[in-house]
Amino acid sequence: MRRREFITLVGGATVCPLTARAQQPKKIPRLCFLSFEPGTLQSRSPRFDAFFEGLRDLGYVDGQTITIDYLSADGHGERFPALAAECLRLKADIIAVSTTPAAQAAKGVTRTIPIVMIALGDPVGTGLVDDLAHPRGNVTGMSMMVPEAAAKRLGLLREAVPGISRVLVLSYLADPIAPLQVTALKEAARSLGVTLLVQDIRTGDDIATAFDAGIREHVEGLLTTAESIFVAERNRVAQLALQYRLPGMYPFKLMADVGGLMAYDLNTADLHKNAAVYVDKILKGAKPSDLAVQQPTKWTFIINLKTAKALGLTIPAGVLSIADEVIE
Repeated sequence: MRRREFITLVGGATVCPLTARAQQPKKIPRLCFLSFEPGTLQSRSPRFDAFFEGLRDLGYVDGQTITIDYLSADGHGERFPALAAECLRLKADIIAVSTTPAAQAAKGVTRTIPIVMIALGDPVGTGLVDDLAHPRGNVTGMSMMVPEAAAKRLGLLREAVPGISRVLVLSYLADPIAPLQVTALKEAARSLGVTLLVQDIRTGDDIATAFDAGIREHVEGLLTTAESIFVAERNRVAQLALQYRLPGMYPFKLMADVGGLMAYDLNTADLHKNAAVYVDKILKGAKPSDLAVQQPTKWTFIINLKTAKALGLTIPAGVLSIADEVIE
């Protein structure tokens, strides 16, 4: 065999494997989504629609350009450590979290896989990030800064129901953002001359018991702090508030939509869409530590006048005038 022919054969032998490797299908990224609320990707809570629609608008289609593992704690926050470990077993490229306990569980099992908060209460106060502008670590995303909003809700309830002096507060204290809100509420209550009765809610079954305790203490109004359990149990909370004729102020628009009296909520759709953008940036090479945590810029005040009528309550004109949405 001539030397030139030998070189040609060797060259051909080396080219073929390289070509085969080049033609292998590209690995699509894997997103693990952790949720407190029951459901699946197809039957998820409507409040997550903007996030998943945002991903789709950016070209991420489950089963085609991305694999999405939707893992639900089914209303049991203690399941998050196991779900976070499952994300590692599935070899997730990125984890998206919809509640603080999920974020803490994810951060507890990995300091390398990027974690995107789609809209969490207070990431600095709960220790998820060191600083909003410079989050460092592997966690970034959207923040709701809920302690300040909780105090605002109490003020609005007091304006809507002048003279109210005793308020039942339902709070899921297992979530680290809940005690922060309760502290803010207590500070606001002192200046407003309002007494709070705080009831710890661990499961949906605790809600009726908490209402009973409130009635025994002659409460005149109702607040919930901003944890996912109250979205999951929104119908039960709204029905009991109407049954006991308690005007309520809630942190989620969905709660006013199902019969709650009032809600003061941020524009979660914008935050969730921006969270999808963060997922896209990270999958394209950005580092979470280089992406500042975003804060809300727009809040919405909703009043359900049908519920006000059912409660025999007249909302003052000044309060109605500042409502962004009125349900009639």
